[in-house]
Amino acid sequence: MNLTEWAKAQGISPHTAYRWFRNGTLPVPAERVGPRMILVNIEANTAPGSIGGVGLYARVSSHEQKADLDRQVARLSAWASKAGHRVVRVESEIASGMNGGRVKAERLLADPEVTAVVVEHKDRLGRMNVELVEAALSAAGRRLVVLDDGEVEDDVVRDMVEVLTSLCARLYGSRSAKNRAKAALEAAGHG
Repeated sequence: MNLTEWAKAQGISPHTAYRWFRNGTLPVPAERVGPRMILVNIEANTAPGSIGGVGLYARVSSHEQKADLDRQVARLSAWASKAGHRVVRVESEIASGMNGGRVKAERLLADPEVTAVVVEHKDRLGRMNVELVEAALSAAGRRLVVLDDGEVEDDVVRDMVEVLTSLCARLYGSRSAKNRAKAALEAAGHG
């Protein structure tokens, strides 16, 4: 099976799968068989727990979103089950994405059995500097799996949203920061 087909079957982005292949962190054996063709050993992928233990993490910002928190956990669990991964930890919490002091996220990241941290959207793990967490995980032979990587494709726009969200959080409080950042982008003609 080629790498793109494998990635889609696992529910991850083909770009992410290629990056894992390049970095040597792809969870299944694969080899380059041509300038543009990478083949994945599908027998290795069918074994449950083929990427080690996964940790699922879901987060919402307020108690009013508790129902969404439960739905996030259900979607993450369904993905892991369908992909045949062994779930070793599930953490969900109600906390601000701007605040780095989240007990359950810290507990998940500290668990040595978790070889892959799975989130639905990157911003569930944090609003800013998620790339630093991803780099730290990678340095420890672990990785971050983002199921829906397509929230904001353009890096410049994403960076502007992060900066505006941070500034708005300081000025107006974290609850309305995202809406005010969105409004500022729309006023600037980028939304």
